[in-house]
Amino acid sequence: MKKGLYETDEAIIAGIRSGDDRALTYLYKLHFPMISHFILSNSGTDDEAKDIYQEGVIVFYEKIKSDSLELTCQIKTYLYSVCRRLWLKRLAEKGRFATKVDDAENYLMLEEDAPQQEENERRFGVMEDAMNQLGEPCKTLLEDYYIRMQNMQDITDRFGYTNTDTAKNQKYKCLQRLKKLFFAAYQAEV
Repeated sequence: MKKGLYETDEAIIAGIRSGDDRALTYLYKLHFPMISHFILSNSGTDDEAKDIYQEGVIVFYEKIKSDSLELTCQIKTYLYSVCRRLWLKRLAEKGRFATKVDDAENYLMLEEDAPQQEENERRFGVMEDAMNQLGEPCKTLLEDYYIRMQNMQDITDRFGYTNTDTAKNQKYKCLQRLKKLFFAAYQAEV
């Protein structure tokens, strides 16, 4: 989402204080996916997610307007905390006690770790290319061991090696070739 005018939490708060409806509209769109994810993951519906988020934003809005907001964290963390409490209260009122609330902390962490995720995806792409360049039987041997979690005896039988030591030795050689291919391509990109 393009941030533009309300690039920071401080700008959003200042916009709400000055009565700029665009700040509130922007805030609505900015963090709703996080709250929706939380509500839907914890026995809620899309309409309930919208209601809870609306209530959470109203609490935030009223605190700003009354100058009683003491924000010691990011707005999204504050809204998440408020909405979480509101949702747990609603669940209790409806008799739908959640035995385990699936927090959106993983969602928050993923959002904050987006650059790391992109780097990991890039590494996976380079690794996939390296695996494809590796050729057979190394590719299948490594996939059998590391992805399909087969034991060395099964691999020995499948590839017709004389014993597991020979299979382990071949796996080691294949892994060394894979490392060379991976790092040659990975360092070339960096």
